[in-house]
Amino acid sequence: MLLFCKISYFRIIRNTLAIAYLLFYKIAMKIICIGRNYLPHIKELQNEVPGEPVIFMKPKTAIANLGFPIYYPKFTEELHYEAEVVIRISKNGARITEGNARNYFKEWTIGLDLTARDLQTKLKKNGLPWEISKSFDNSAILGDFVPVPFEKLHDTNFELYQNEERVQIGNTKDMIFSIEKIIAYVSQFFTLQMGDLIFTGTPEGVGMVLPYDEFEGRLDGKTLLKVTIN
Repeated sequence: MLLFCKISYFRIIRNTLAIAYLLFYKIAMKIICIGRNYLPHIKELQNEVPGEPVIFMKPKTAIANLGFPIYYPKFTEELHYEAEVVIRISKNGARITEGNARNYFKEWTIGLDLTARDLQTKLKKNGLPWEISKSFDNSAILGDFVPVPFEKLHDTNFELYQNEERVQIGNTKDMIFSIEKIIAYVSQFFTLQMGDLIFTGTPEGVGMVLPYDEFEGRLDGKTLLKVTIN
């Protein structure tokens, strides 16, 4: 009886801590995204090569809950997938140096930055902000986070499969701005806080999402993300 009580007590504590952990990250986080960080992707969208990281933000409501269906949004007819390496900030910091940046993250994953390309193109043409094309509900889909192998930080493959066909492949060595440079640059403007997410940019191969498409994301050969767009 005493053993049963101890096990039950342990489970209650464990579940309470898990819920608190999820609530903390959901409440505290901001989502920072880097655009135009792979040269072939810049060329495929006919954009200019940036001299500094291109930053845009997503609200925390953009994060998809993989326990619920993700539906094709009604306001676009040209939904695109963009696979990206995503890091999670592990402690607070501002004005972080590039040399010290590795101390501010421990985990990463592969994520999808869903983009309403038709809306984005229209807004950019008119010189207007294009947040609604990038920051809508469920536009940030995350895989499972795993520890960062820092010895391979600048040479790790990631892949995206659409309906079992590989559609994107990238390597962190091909980033125009490394993860350390991104953290150093971003933290000059925004204080980074524990739980913040940084989407680090997508390689070439972005394309259309259709209803009932199934996506699988792999980082360093490991499947971390599986999702269906309904």
